[in-house]
Amino acid sequence: MGQCSSTTKMRRKRKRENKGGCRESTERSRGCLMMVKEKRSRFYIARRCILMLLCWHKYANS
Repeated sequence: MGQCSSTTKMRRKRKRENKGGCRESTERSRGCLMMVKEKRSRFYIARRCILMLLCWHKYANS
C-alpha cells in the first residue's frame, strides 16, 4: 500500500514538472514572437523613412 501512494505522488510530481516546462517553453516562444513583431515593426518604420527621404524631391516642388 505504501508503494502505491508513493508511486502516485511521483506521477503527480512529474505531471507538475511537465506542466511547468510546457509553460516555460510557451512563455519563451511568446517572448520570441513579441521580439520578432517588434523587429518587424521597426524595420517597417525604417523602410518608410528611407523611402520618404529618397523620394522627398518629388513632393518638394508641390
